[in-house]
Amino acid sequence: MKNVLEWLETAAYEHPNRIVYEDMTETISFGDLYNEARRIGSALIREHLSEKPIAVMMGRSVHTIAAFLGIVYSGRAYAPIDTTQPAARIKKILSLLDPDAAISDGSFDLHDIVSGIKVFDQKALRDHEILKEELEKVRQSSLDSDPLYIIFTSGSSGRPKGVLTSHHSLINYISAYTGMMEIKGEDRLCSQSPLDYIAAIRDIYVPLFTGAYSFLCPKEYFMQPGPLCSLMNEKKITCIGWSTSALTVLSKLNAFKEEKPKHLKKICFSGSVMPPKVIMEWQAALPEALFVNQYGPTEATASCTYYKLDHMISEDEVLPVGTPYDNYKVFLLSPDETPVKEGELGEICIGGPSLALGYYNDNERTESSFVRNPLNKAWPELIYKTGDLGSYRKDGLLEFHGRMDRQIKHIGHRVELDEIEHAALSIPGITETAALYDAEKENIWLFYSGETAVKGLLTELRKSLPGFMVPRKVKQLEALPKLPNGKTDMETLKGFF
Repeated sequence: MKNVLEWLETAAYEHPNRIVYEDMTETISFGDLYNEARRIGSALIREHLSEKPIAVMMGRSVHTIAAFLGIVYSGRAYAPIDTTQPAARIKKILSLLDPDAAISDGSFDLHDIVSGIKVFDQKALRDHEILKEELEKVRQSSLDSDPLYIIFTSGSSGRPKGVLTSHHSLINYISAYTGMMEIKGEDRLCSQSPLDYIAAIRDIYVPLFTGAYSFLCPKEYFMQPGPLCSLMNEKKITCIGWSTSALTVLSKLNAFKEEKPKHLKKICFSGSVMPPKVIMEWQAALPEALFVNQYGPTEATASCTYYKLDHMISEDEVLPVGTPYDNYKVFLLSPDETPVKEGELGEICIGGPSLALGYYNDNERTESSFVRNPLNKAWPELIYKTGDLGSYRKDGLLEFHGRMDRQIKHIGHRVELDEIEHAALSIPGITETAALYDAEKENIWLFYSGETAVKGLLTELRKSLPGFMVPRKVKQLEALPKLPNGKTDMETLKGFF
């Protein structure tokens, strides 16, 4: 297999009338998705565009996914862009992407943002005739190494990074993920992630691979646990792959007090460290469900390791991120680029066919992150250096220890900010935490949400942390600010310094 469209074509042939995606207003079957995507692909082929990626600037709709696949039919990669983010950031993304064309659904005013770019109306594209010969010609020239999509992530310099992923990498990951989660055609997924975020690829491509169904749940429901659980029961949702923050918010809002998602049997979470108290509540509510902790960066096609919880966890337990997915290579390197011993910290490095192609239009950052494996002197094997710290337990499972750049030097001591966060999360009444360092004033800050007062929090921290690690600045918030991908917005928190 060399192209993800083969999944769509097989599904459309085997069950053309089965619903594959649903949003709040529309559904689309495999057969209709197949035809709509081919119409869009045909229209784009007729435009004789360059081979550059095409931006997709649409809302959370079944037709957005059809636009993605239509672009793939035209032989190009697609780049989803969230049009609700600030115009300045969209312009930075478009400057890096440098596309000839974009597809819009008309729901956003793009006049001042996409100057000089040809913008196609998605509704008009899907009315185009299907050009079978032209579509076949594009397919015959395709390779499994061809770019499939570009997902933009934050860059430390404020300049976005466009992670370019191939068909081959995505095919490898989806095959491994669905096998691990045991997802079948009768499963029903509930999509939480924005469509421009890496986690959304599971909700898009797992149905094409397995014949399953995916519901594009509106983001506002994730602040309304009662209606969300009711909606999940109405849609008979059996499987979710959500960010840790989504599960945490529902736990904080007492999601299971009135109603539980009674059909839910498979739960995967990723994106940040899961507070033990949160997963304990989920396990108590759904004791028969499969829970999986997943780890991995966008640069490795969503995730590279997983850990299936095989017991009811305790409040002081540290969840490992587990073992590599099938056909992934994950190992640890010391600062001098040698292997680390059991229990020692090392940088998590990833190799194998699921690595991204690199950062689009950004050779400098590509060459600094995708490097030759220093342990392989025989041939030029590429690996991705994550910048994350990990260690191996005695049982061989990998533990995550935060970012390398989260280690600070404070009054002569090396301090792991993640250790402070974990200590705070183990205190009753604490929901979320974020530790930051103000290097200019030499202050460790701790931001948190929960019922425990600042004074009580500090009292408990002094019982588990040495004095030099106890934050001098602590601020209680109703909720920690979040980025669109569900991770904590550290830059907003730095505004309190």
